[in-house]
Amino acid sequence: MRISLIFRIMIFLLTLNLSSIAQDVIWVGQFSSSKDFASADKFSQKVIDFIFGDTENRLMRPVALVANDTTTFWILDQGAKSLLKIDKNKNEFQIIENQDPSLFPSLFPSLVAIAKGPHDKFYFTDSQLNKIFIFGTQSTLIKVLNDSLILDQPTGIAYSAGENELWVSETRKHRLVIMDETGKIKKTIGKRGKEPGEFNFPTLIWIDKNGMVFVVDAMNFRVQVLDRFGNTISVFGQAGDGSGNFASPKGIAVDSKGNIFVVDALFHTVQVFDMEGNYLSRFGVQGRKESEFWMPTGIYIDENDYIYVSDSYNNRIQIFKVINGN
Repeated sequence: MRISLIFRIMIFLLTLNLSSIAQDVIWVGQFSSSKDFASADKFSQKVIDFIFGDTENRLMRPVALVANDTTTFWILDQGAKSLLKIDKNKNEFQIIENQDPSLFPSLFPSLVAIAKGPHDKFYFTDSQLNKIFIFGTQSTLIKVLNDSLILDQPTGIAYSAGENELWVSETRKHRLVIMDETGKIKKTIGKRGKEPGEFNFPTLIWIDKNGMVFVVDAMNFRVQVLDRFGNTISVFGQAGDGSGNFASPKGIAVDSKGNIFVVDALFHTVQVFDMEGNYLSRFGVQGRKESEFWMPTGIYIDENDYIYVSDSYNNRIQIFKVINGN
């Protein structure tokens, strides 16, 4: 009886801890369907019938996104197996199509991550097709980046503007691949292990404005911070159920103040750390209301410190704003 009571108290305290909200982050809004923007009969672009026919076009399971601002998004929707463009100002809810459907399937079986590149280019990964894809804001047609490139489960992807490089997590090989804009490999970093600079199924990546690289070392339950040359600067995190620990780390992003935001799908929350890896705060609990999550995955922070979270199993994107900073 005493053990049971102690256990219940521990669970209660953990719940209180998970319910704490970062004081410097506020909820701005959310969207999940075309009805959040405008009536469907105003759309001039090709739309996809997600759930309710042509009366409502919905996100099914968004896993990652990039945003130009709070009205224009490019979203990887794992449920729809498609890349979507959503533009609130133009009332668009659009599928971005293949350049040549004969080159690869019309649907993407395992979308993972998307990144902005130079010259209005975007790159995204499909871990089952083992390919990187590229498209532009003008043509909105998808093509394979370097069809001779052979990768083993590419997942995370980020672009380093200072070095003009693409960084990709090659998850099954437990390493990072660095390549130029054309997809030509320049070098690889890491091997399987637990030491700094080694990885155990690395996944999502973020590169900040200074060229610092932040890698979710998923099955080591930690984050590794690298310089622009690939040297490990710091490592933080471990498996656990306390503040600053990880259960299922997913997306990662850094704001303009250098705060590191890490999504944890099993905690249904976003944890915030400083550049030294010290835990600062968190926001989000399990649920379906505003500021609540259900198995969130991706995160993106724009230059104005708006935070976009792929609230995957709530079939929506939630938007927050950093209003202060450390």
